[in-house]
Amino acid sequence: MDSRPYSPSNGAVKLRRSLPLALALLSLLAVPAVSRAQQWPPPHHGFWGPPWRAPVAHSATFRIDGSVIQVDFAPGPLDLSTAQVLDWVKNAASSVATYYGRFPVSLDRILIVPAPGREGVLQGTTWGDVGGNPAFTRMRIGQHTTADDLNRDWMMTHEMVHTAFPTQQDDHHWIEEGLATYIEPVARVHNGLLPARKIWWDMMRDMPQGDPPPGDKGLDLTQTWGLTYWGGAQFCLLADVEIREQTHNRMGLEDALRGIVNHGGNISQNWPLTKALAVGDAATGTHVLEDLYARMGDHPVKVDLTALWKKLGVVREGDGVRFDRSAPEASIRKAITAMPATGRIAPRGYTPAPVPANQSSPGPHVQTVAGAGGAPSSRAKLTAMKKLLTRGAFYLAQSNSSREGKGRKARLTPW
Repeated sequence: MDSRPYSPSNGAVKLRRSLPLALALLSLLAVPAVSRAQQWPPPHHGFWGPPWRAPVAHSATFRIDGSVIQVDFAPGPLDLSTAQVLDWVKNAASSVATYYGRFPVSLDRILIVPAPGREGVLQGTTWGDVGGNPAFTRMRIGQHTTADDLNRDWMMTHEMVHTAFPTQQDDHHWIEEGLATYIEPVARVHNGLLPARKIWWDMMRDMPQGDPPPGDKGLDLTQTWGLTYWGGAQFCLLADVEIREQTHNRMGLEDALRGIVNHGGNISQNWPLTKALAVGDAATGTHVLEDLYARMGDHPVKVDLTALWKKLGVVREGDGVRFDRSAPEASIRKAITAMPATGRIAPRGYTPAPVPANQSSPGPHVQTVAGAGGAPSSRAKLTAMKKLLTRGAFYLAQSNSSREGKGRKARLTPW
């Protein structure tokens, strides 16, 4: 499924929004200085400033389970129709609402920024409590992006997952990115966009990137790319499994996270991590989140992934996996990707349509963008990563200078 950040050798990195780090990145890469006019991305139609104040050419709005999703289009050419872009956003909104049992915020504003002459979904950034919006996301997509590109995209869902957890301090970015990394593909399986077998293969392949590096001091104290994304994802996977073990598979991580959202914990709020974990544990009647944090927050923990896959019944087979139904916790593995008891939540007036044949999976189907199909390419992600490294400093300086409101931190999907 290729739906989560990859290592620097084949994917994305977490970028911090500080000018010193931006300068360090430029120095490391030996990128020559460029004039303001040459910086990428250029000012959109002459606008320099916070993206939530950028000009809007036209807008569309839809509702999902009582929440409003406002999709604004910045000026610029797109080969895609407005309806195709809206279907892409609706797919992500439905996946997130289905996982959480509701959409996490009352209003989510999405700004679509066309990138002239380019193609594909390029980059997403999400802020909380800015410009009068509980959540605001800017998505850059290329002028020549196709319907196939949108249906293969993971970034829109990743960004929406970020709206469902309270804003954290710098040393807790791992929980923000770990949740988005782990939940995005699971939510898309719930919504019929991906087959379960595909995401278990992806996890088996990618989870080792969260193993403790030399000198690791725990998730809070070792802010490397691997621990931020995949160390955080390991925390979430362990939490999901342990909650199900302790509740006899009646509850999972989504129940803990629903409890947090139902208590008002979303991106527009600043909560201490300890408060969020306590609220989540109260929702499941366990202490799994707090206990895991005590184990992993300031201590290096090497998760025995081999043993975990074995008890869940995930067996590597060639370039994929097969499921061992006789495994001790095969029922837990199956429950993680099963449709939640609350069912699928979709936007009003949203007509389901079959997913492409090569992404088919049992269960409900969702509307897909016309003409789409196929699977994402690791090579394409590597190419995007190389481009990111030469542009990252601009993003860092830009978002650092455009902070507004109560200073909520941006969530960055860097390409």
